[in-house]
Amino acid sequence: MGDDNWQKLPKFMSFETIDAIVNELVQLQKAQQSVFSVVLHGGEPLLMGPSRLSYLLAALRSALPISYPISLQTNGILISEEFMETCSRYKVSIAVSIDGPSNIHDKYRVGHRDEGTHSRVIEGIKLLQGHKDSAFLNAGLLAVIDPISNPAEIYYFFKKLHAPSVDFLYRDGNHTNLPDGKTSFSSTEYGEWMLGLLKVYLEDEHPLPIRVLDDMLRVILGGQVSKEGIGITDFGILIIDTDGVMMKNDTLKSSYNGADQFSVQTNIKDRGLLQFLGSEEFLAYKKMQRPTASKCMNCEFLNLCGGGMILHRWKEDNGFDNESIYCNDQIHLIQGMRELISTMV
Repeated sequence: MGDDNWQKLPKFMSFETIDAIVNELVQLQKAQQSVFSVVLHGGEPLLMGPSRLSYLLAALRSALPISYPISLQTNGILISEEFMETCSRYKVSIAVSIDGPSNIHDKYRVGHRDEGTHSRVIEGIKLLQGHKDSAFLNAGLLAVIDPISNPAEIYYFFKKLHAPSVDFLYRDGNHTNLPDGKTSFSSTEYGEWMLGLLKVYLEDEHPLPIRVLDDMLRVILGGQVSKEGIGITDFGILIIDTDGVMMKNDTLKSSYNGADQFSVQTNIKDRGLLQFLGSEEFLAYKKMQRPTASKCMNCEFLNLCGGGMILHRWKEDNGFDNESIYCNDQIHLIQGMRELISTMV
């Protein structure tokens, strides 16, 4: 969606950058009371190759106790016994991105020759499921919603894969550049799809865990949210690029070119992480998670919707001071969710 920062970055993170990150995470772990997570994603982290990945994971795990989650998000194509053994050794969980059966998945997830990747992803998932440490390694699936697909078909496809869990994402997009499959701000294609998924989910006596639905149901019933983009949250999300530069949430890239960049470029090799996390600029970025649009601030669903993801609020003429482009989808889903729950209690 216009971002070109990747063209300026090294393909691989240097050992010097890895060492600097690990040293800073040690200091953060000592100073911070609450546990944090480290996630490798991209791009495709398995393109690092076995030796470089092993070096990185060994360094991270030497710095962080087992209680600090380290995970890896992959498209599944490069999963191998060697990679799984490395992740098993350092207690690193693996989540795989797959959007559904081949007719859905292969619409967007293709190789360099525009060939579908579905069959190769399934092979990777089966390898992961067959590993002796799969109970820990297999962290579940991540899918991007195609609103013209059948939610029941998607649900049962994932259930037949025997996935431990699956999560769903709305497509990237905003008020200026509508997400694929959404015809207008007032339309509810995604909300209708999610409500269809919820109905199938609630009717299943042995449901496949779906994090986004579980979190929303938990909030409705008085619990706490654990997922970014739902509820009133203040997650401290920091991205470190392959050159060591610290960035905002990478999902912001879809808003406009450079939206994920801080005003002053700061490399973790040159400035302490603790100092940076306490800076006014980082705290201002973290505060962006809270919505500012008057419609959101006066909305009865704010405690559950939370204004949605920041990237979905972008509009060219007034920045992020807007409700989510998925506002009406979320209202449609939440109202339907409340009605369904009321018939069950």
